[in-house]
Amino acid sequence: MNCPNFDNRVAGEVCLAVIHAISLPPNRFGGDAVERLFTNTLDPDAHPFFREIHGLRVSAHYFIRRDGKLIQFVQPEMRAWHAGVSSWRGRERCNDFSIGIELEGCDTLPFEPVQYEVLADLLADLCSRFPIEGITGHSDIAPGRKTDPGPMFAWGRLKRILEARHGARLAGLIEPQAEEPADEPLRMAWPFPMDERPE
Repeated sequence: MNCPNFDNRVAGEVCLAVIHAISLPPNRFGGDAVERLFTNTLDPDAHPFFREIHGLRVSAHYFIRRDGKLIQFVQPEMRAWHAGVSSWRGRERCNDFSIGIELEGCDTLPFEPVQYEVLADLLADLCSRFPIEGITGHSDIAPGRKTDPGPMFAWGRLKRILEARHGARLAGLIEPQAEEPADEPLRMAWPFPMDERPE
């Protein structure tokens, strides 16, 4: 993807992976709005919400769609603009030293199993290339300002997949409480029928 929203890292090595969730329009999946947002080509007239955000200049290094397709927007060696005002272990400006990974999702619906699998393999690859010390959520580095990846993201599932495929050391890098809720709702199959899609 031809994403212009990045620049050079100014200090320090990459040591953090940040998990995000995004859906455009909110709570709707599919289409090309996320790609258009990250490439500064979002049409403000395509949806009322887009009028509020089309001027944003943001990006992530990677985007994982509901079907597991992995899209790269920014080389991980470069600084993407994904974290905003943020802090991790007392260090501010997390964009300087982190890699941002967006999943197509929202706060109210479960993520797809294939997204966890693709995410685990991507994290393992990144950990083999960079001295990653932690894997955390956007809400953990920007508490009170951000909620993603949200309550429907099962950190326990990601941890189990990482451990099974890539070993306990990588699984141990997950910082949020990694317990998959016992009452996690049944996954809805994608694509959702139009009358079951959230408004």
